[in-house]
Amino acid sequence: MIPVKGYAGQKVAVLGLGRSGLATAHALVAGEATPLLWDDSAEARANAEAEGFFCTDLTRAGAFDGVAALIVSPGIPHCYPTPNKIIARALELGLPIDNDIGLFFRSFAGPEWDDLDTTPRVVCVTGSNGKSTTTALIHHILEVAGRATQMAGNIGRGVLDIEPAQDGEVIVLELSSYQTELARSLTPDVAVFTNLSPDHLDRHNGMGGYFAAKRRLFAEGGPDRAIVGVDELEGQFLANQLSEGAQDDRVIRISSGQKLEGFGWSVFARKGFLAEWRRGKQVASIDLRAINGLPGAHNHQNACAAYAACRTLGLGPKLIEGALQSFAGLPHRSQMIGEIAGVRYVNDSKATNVDSASKALQAFANIRWIAGGMGKDGGIAALVPDLGAVVKAYLIGHSARDFALQLGDTPYEICETMARAVALAAQEAMPGDVVLLAPAAASFDQYPNFEKRGEDFISQVQIAQAKRT
Repeated sequence: MIPVKGYAGQKVAVLGLGRSGLATAHALVAGEATPLLWDDSAEARANAEAEGFFCTDLTRAGAFDGVAALIVSPGIPHCYPTPNKIIARALELGLPIDNDIGLFFRSFAGPEWDDLDTTPRVVCVTGSNGKSTTTALIHHILEVAGRATQMAGNIGRGVLDIEPAQDGEVIVLELSSYQTELARSLTPDVAVFTNLSPDHLDRHNGMGGYFAAKRRLFAEGGPDRAIVGVDELEGQFLANQLSEGAQDDRVIRISSGQKLEGFGWSVFARKGFLAEWRRGKQVASIDLRAINGLPGAHNHQNACAAYAACRTLGLGPKLIEGALQSFAGLPHRSQMIGEIAGVRYVNDSKATNVDSASKALQAFANIRWIAGGMGKDGGIAALVPDLGAVVKAYLIGHSARDFALQLGDTPYEICETMARAVALAAQEAMPGDVVLLAPAAASFDQYPNFEKRGEDFISQVQIAQAKRT
């Protein structure tokens, strides 16, 4: 645990008692502060009380009397589309509002670091798609290299729940826009921007606000090295803003598909090969095509980002290449479940929006595509150019019929449930086909989260396998 610094002897309100909220409460106690906890959910309050905390209704008059700050969990809106009423009251009072990420950065370092031979470092990864895989991949490479490392943030543990850093340790954090937009302190040593595509637009009042939330990690934090995906205009703009010119190697530009040879430092992937260029010369190359844990161009971009981050940490190309080969991938993200009678089954339940589903559809051939759920604005109309490899679509969930209207000439069947979709796809699939779950929709119509949806897919594949044996 990282004890929170700066609030000893003071009361600090905590709104939202999920994973990060409870970790924050414990870290405040460890820092000798008094946390005042609240959540609109009676179940969440009961969970907090079961851990020994007392909940205080922050909606009542005078609840903020004597309170030094309000710490807010990521899912609670503070500005758009409308602020939570408790946050609105804190804003009226001028009470400082922060989140666990801000507390982490103000509390992570301390005088005890004076006795360390090598200062610990923090790598932060943000972006629309690929940030979980990139974070996990950096962490995996460091582990293979024998470097002390911990992974936290929007993946795994809460940031305040990790252990104090060891000598030379590297902390790898995945940060969402919800986390970067509010943190009062952001000081990573290395910051990574993977890409940008429309998501959470109501929360950020449009693409400009969404990009601004991501950009804070770089503009506010001033990292020693910035690794920026430049396959979209926003990434190109960010890289331009951070560098003093094309040869400024404090900014490493990355791409999946573009040759980036005219910069001080770049890493890019084309036709399945990763290349590192420095000052006009290629210094390394890695064949990514046979790495099962990183299928498709989108994962090759993730590999470029992780490679660049690890190079800034002093790791050599050969060591990184070996670690890439042993990366198994993350659950529910282009996860290879298995092969039955020559048919591969891939779980990409995390593909909850059109952009991530597009990347999954571009990664394979002969696809039997399971899609649907709680569709987002625009449905899947933007995916029509990516349907060339789709043999047939099997549609599930609330938006199944809406999706069917947007498939053009692609054959489809409305299956409603995952069980029916997997059973039918398995029955009709031929050797060489890929049964791909890439829903292009949220899961909340049938499942509490994308993880449960992916687990159901895996379970149904296992049932299909049992029927064939």
